[in-house]
Amino acid sequence: MPGGAVIRISNLHVVYKSARGKPIEAVSGLDLQVDEGEVVGVVGPNGAGKTTTIKALMGFLFPSEGKAEVFGLEAGSVDARRRTGFLPEVAVYYPFLTARETLGAYAALQEIPKSERAAVISRLIEKVGLAGREREPLRRFSKGMLQRVGLAQAIMGDPDLLILDEVTSGLDPVARRDVREILLEFKARGKTVFFSSHELSEVTMVCDRVVLLDEGKVVEERALADLLRSARRLVTVARGAPDALALPEGVRLRSAEGGRVTLVADSEPAHEALRRQLETAGLAVVDTFQETGSLEDYFVDAIGHKVT
Repeated sequence: MPGGAVIRISNLHVVYKSARGKPIEAVSGLDLQVDEGEVVGVVGPNGAGKTTTIKALMGFLFPSEGKAEVFGLEAGSVDARRRTGFLPEVAVYYPFLTARETLGAYAALQEIPKSERAAVISRLIEKVGLAGREREPLRRFSKGMLQRVGLAQAIMGDPDLLILDEVTSGLDPVARRDVREILLEFKARGKTVFFSSHELSEVTMVCDRVVLLDEGKVVEERALADLLRSARRLVTVARGAPDALALPEGVRLRSAEGGRVTLVADSEPAHEALRRQLETAGLAVVDTFQETGSLEDYFVDAIGHKVT
């Protein structure tokens, strides 16, 4: 079970100036708590405030108002950072160093004893799937390979908290699986993980809770299991032409072809209203079944047309 608060954000506002000097509020009155042992995924459209929130937690941006705390300490403080592993959305490394040399530099910064560094780095290289490539210069690496290097440095030192911004960005399916296994391992050991992602399927596979941000605010935060239950769909297939059919609220037409229509209801009341409408319109029901809800369904319903 989760313990006390590891991340606590209270009335956080972050304002910056655009290229033309106009103030833009990237985060607007954000309140959020992540408890010990939780894996929390943050989703939202581009510009929702995900990266800005993460930067505030790391102390890279300062609040215009409100506060952010990590382990009860001011976000960005030395003691808070010592217990945190971080991976930005775009990590930049010196291109002429190898992966092993790069991780060696991070090991020195983390004050890992020299006698232990080679073994620590070898374990990390194996864990993130860089074995056999660790002595190549990073300039030869793809974005996905560089992301593996970034993940290795983030988990170096076995931090109590992982903060990851778009951790699966640029990764192929095999690499995404490797990342997922690492996050699940941290979760199994009671560590705390806070990450943003556009890969909704990845969020579904590892998270305890999902936080939806939009326009710098929390639109909704829910346990993943509850969210997926609420996102289920009731599907009805009927025979006939839909021309005379008035769709009840909460029902949409998925397809109409071959003399059949497929309609999707988002709740039991909408489903029952649809059945009555079908009888009135003289359409015969061929099949009715339930579809498991998905995070994508939830996201689209909550955000609508916005591009992610």
